[in-house]
Amino acid sequence: METRIAQLRYKEVISVEDGSRYGYVGDLEVDLETGQVRALVIPGRRRFFGLLGREEDRYIPWRCVRRFGEDIILVEERPTPLSAAQE
Repeated sequence: METRIAQLRYKEVISVEDGSRYGYVGDLEVDLETGQVRALVIPGRRRFFGLLGREEDRYIPWRCVRRFGEDIILVEERPTPLSAAQE
């Protein structure tokens, strides 16, 4: 299956384990030296209609991605906050 990065933004990320919906892909982390995708980044949800800011972005390592569908991406592991993933 071929897909473009722009098309990933319209795919919802869902857990294989319990069916939890994490949101839509907002960005990718790419290793520029090897050209490999390291992770999917899901933007944090808005708090109180955006007036109170946003939750932290969530990070899903590429090794946890199991399957791509027409409009969903199935993942095996719960996403971690982006700050925790960078440590």
